[in-house]
Amino acid sequence: MQTIGLIGGMSFESSAVYYRMVNEMVRERLGGLASADLLMHSVNFDEIVAMQKAGDWGAAANRLGDVALRLQIAGARCVLICTNTMHLIADQVAARISVPLVHIIDETAKSLKASGRKRPLLLATRYTMEHGFYASRMKSFGIDIIVPEADDRTVVHDIIFNELCAGKVQNSSRDKLMQIIDRERVKGADSIILGCTEICLILDPKHLPLPGFDTTEIHARAAVEFALSDEEVEEIVAA
Repeated sequence: MQTIGLIGGMSFESSAVYYRMVNEMVRERLGGLASADLLMHSVNFDEIVAMQKAGDWGAAANRLGDVALRLQIAGARCVLICTNTMHLIADQVAARISVPLVHIIDETAKSLKASGRKRPLLLATRYTMEHGFYASRMKSFGIDIIVPEADDRTVVHDIIFNELCAGKVQNSSRDKLMQIIDRERVKGADSIILGCTEICLILDPKHLPLPGFDTTEIHARAAVEFALSDEEVEEIVAA
């Protein structure tokens, strides 16, 4: 099993979900008491949020790049940035390391294509919905994302930062998100991207009016596939 490196803390609420999912998936695959060989470096999210608000993406790239390099030096054979928003600077982080960076947008796009979905609604932070990096990366896979109207984008962003990142899950906010989904479904959305790693705390992709794609689960599964790939090859050869 290869060692997985996780850049967490953005927020720690979703990083805890990553840790649980990765370990559950490894146990599911290998059985018994198997768990993942992983390293996690959890950053102070308050510092990262300050960089986001200031638009200082260069400083954010340097900070996460340093973390990624530390994980590689410690033995990680792949690295994940455990948040959608910070994939805005994923290329800069990837340039700091020589091991693969498992990209959350690419893995989500692969899942969408495999399901024949081409016009997903993206629910995410304002940065992810509005900065263009998500849409352009998806476009390269032939997928045209839809984002909510401006007022609804504010609602989604505020629910993420003011509630979910602080560990608060409120039914009234779930209702607001479902109303946004219904509005965009009527306009032609054919699926839903839970494009913030905290949104799985409030929305279950199995209980939505359109097919749901949980980026946290997709990302975690891609990491496990990478970590176990060599081991499975060795088992086949041995047989």
